[in-house]
Amino acid sequence: MLKTFLIVISILLIVIVLLQSNKAESGSQILSGGNSDLFSQRKERGSELFISRLTFALGMIFFVVSLVMNFM
Repeated sequence: MLKTFLIVISILLIVIVLLQSNKAESGSQILSGGNSDLFSQRKERGSELFISRLTFALGMIFFVVSLVMNFM
């Protein structure tokens, strides 16, 4: 049962991370040398904030379930 739950969380986490397009563009600027507004003070709003928090929550759930499965 935990393996199935872990697979579902993994798939959701992959989908949510792929939805974060703005951060992927900033990450590519690191490799290409662009520094236009990479470290600027931008606040996340609306859907960006929701996706960011959902990514964090899914990551923590993945981490905890992985630890629980390891010690069972």
